Amino acid sequence: MATASLAREGSAPPRAVARGGLRVLPGPGPFWARLLLAVIMAGTMPLLWVWWSGTGSLRSTGDYLTATGRMSGLLGAYLLLVLVALMARIPWLDDRVGPDVTARFHRALGEYTVALLSGHAVLIVVGYAMQSGTGVVSQSYTLVVSYPDVMMAAAALGLLIMVGVLSARRIRRRLAYETWYFLHLYVYLAMALAFAHEFAVGSDFSASSRNRLVWSAAHIAVFTLLVLFRLVVPVVRSLRHRVRVANVVAEGPGVISIYLTGRGLDRLGCTAGQFMRWRFLARGLWWESHPYSLSAPPSGSMMRITVKSMGDGSRRLQRLLRPGTAVWFEGPYGSFTARRGRSRPGGRHRALLIAAGAGITPIRALYETLPGHGDDVILLYRASDPRSMVLWNELESIARRRGFGLFPVTGSRADHRGDPLNARELLRAIPDTAHRDVYVCGPPGLIDSATAELRKAGVPRRRIHAEAFEL
Repeated sequence: MATASLAREGSAPPRAVARGGLRVLPGPGPFWARLLLAVIMAGTMPLLWVWWSGTGSLRSTGDYLTATGRMSGLLGAYLLLVLVALMARIPWLDDRVGPDVTARFHRALGEYTVALLSGHAVLIVVGYAMQSGTGVVSQSYTLVVSYPDVMMAAAALGLLIMVGVLSARRIRRRLAYETWYFLHLYVYLAMALAFAHEFAVGSDFSASSRNRLVWSAAHIAVFTLLVLFRLVVPVVRSLRHRVRVANVVAEGPGVISIYLTGRGLDRLGCTAGQFMRWRFLARGLWWESHPYSLSAPPSGSMMRITVKSMGDGSRRLQRLLRPGTAVWFEGPYGSFTARRGRSRPGGRHRALLIAAGAGITPIRALYETLPGHGDDVILLYRASDPRSMVLWNELESIARRRGFGLFPVTGSRADHRGDPLNARELLRAIPDTAHRDVYVCGPPGLIDSATAELRKAGVPRRRIHAEAFEL
């Protein structure tokens, strides 16, 4: 591992006391993720009851296939509703579960949704064909041509399959963020088409006014949350705080820091480690928004983000953005904050921070604001080349001022003959690694490898707080 630069120049600052006290409920973390999953699973129970109560006697294979197809369609439609709710940026979910977890749930449940709805289409067609004694192709043609809503449902399924394929990790990495984002919006159109199909021929809804009422209420509730937290609240906040670009500063090759000023920014409740979605109202930029983390602790009049050139959108931003540009925003979002940590007796909070690439932005803000002094907080900054370590001078200044540990970990895996952040090296450099809260931020590859090595080093999973920077 690279040599540690643990700066202790000058006198140590006064000891910062972590906010503690008796917690009635756990702080942000795995508990809430498990609870969210339990709630999602519990939501399937009423649907299964609706399906069971609407299922008559089953005498033939066609009956069984049709009944299974109905169940598959109900569960797929429910998960589609859940997918939209997970991306509505509901404050409670964002604060307790975290957007990184909801995004993982969204991706995983998206695969199940596409599989269930595809299975619904196949099972219904095959079941009807067996019941009527016709061929599968003939039955498919009859359903699509004779029932306009079935044609809409087929279009909805096609859109969902398209979005699912483009969201596969290997394909998604080849797409520009803007392309992926706008294609993802077709999910809303698919949801509308599927809703019309469910009410027109879905026997579980067309024959029951109660079921229609409950199902409509669920859609209205999710749609209301979506409009409220993704549109109304951001517009109101943007108009109230009047955020503008104050300055644009080059931090290194392909990296800029954007200083933002506005009115009463302290009332936003931003915390180090959080991110916001930013829309810069300038020619060539206004039509897209991007998530960027705060790279410094926010104040009542100033915020800062640091942007690395990683795609067409960030490159345009670096080329076209000018001071004075008006900014609209969503957020703040995220639970990758000091609140995830667990204070020790006496209020002591020992933390290990690991960052790479653009992941240094929220880590840098945390590094300045975490409570403690001396080796209570240690930062490992992973980079293949020392010249790519942006914000390094600021980190050194914080380390000197607060006495925190600062370890540059540079070079390739070949240079280190393996992963320089392996469990043995971590414990050699930081013997009490297993007793620290660990914050890891960077590319997915770093998250996966660091998490595995931290577990080998004895760090409990509940103390590993990770946030991957990817689409």
